[in-house]
Amino acid sequence: MYCIKCGAKLSDGQTVCPICDTRVYHPDMNIREENTYPKIPFESEELNTKGLMFVITMIFLVPLILPIILDLSWRSSITWSGYVTGGTLIFYSAFVMPFWFKKPNPVIFVPTTFALAILYLLYICLQTGGNWFMSFAFPVAGGLAIIVTAATAVLHYVKKGCLYTIGGMLIALGMWTVLLEFDIRNTFGVNTPFYWSLAPLTVLSVVGIMLIVIAIVKPLKESLRRIFFIGKVRY
Repeated sequence: MYCIKCGAKLSDGQTVCPICDTRVYHPDMNIREENTYPKIPFESEELNTKGLMFVITMIFLVPLILPIILDLSWRSSITWSGYVTGGTLIFYSAFVMPFWFKKPNPVIFVPTTFALAILYLLYICLQTGGNWFMSFAFPVAGGLAIIVTAATAVLHYVKKGCLYTIGGMLIALGMWTVLLEFDIRNTFGVNTPFYWSLAPLTVLSVVGIMLIVIAIVKPLKESLRRIFFIGKVRY
């Protein structure tokens, strides 16, 4: 009897070729099938993920609760611990909370994280006795939240028009920098002869318009896709 792959001569009773490890087949040979791996019950991926997220959440409870306990025991009030707790909540909402879900919806988590950030800024303003929240923090953070949430929603729900969305978002971010500089000047009285927001406004607007032009001109879009080896995406 010979191996059907390498032709090596085989002795009677051999089930695997010693040269090429090819399984021996003979119509008159009754080969007993054996499992090559132990039957070990494995936990499902979902169960493993939930367990990992539970452990991470327990770890996050330390910077959430411990600073408050220490602050109350030392000062009998919440002072510095609020900053630690607020920052931890924002980080958990942005980078940990979505992994609790099989298919996390960014349209929900993005504005939620921005809302927590705005509340955190309000807390800082109240704790420091400042008056910059309504004139600076709220319009700046709120404007950025609207831009990012709108772009996220369009990219998530609309099947086409990716370049249009990104281009429009870049132009909106350029306008947002103008709002940022205006609020800084208006709130903190910072007056400089150079309007620095014109630089990012110009760059972001040019790049955004270029993306929109590429999306409109299909031959240009296809040629760029072939040059940069970009697969077919939702344009």
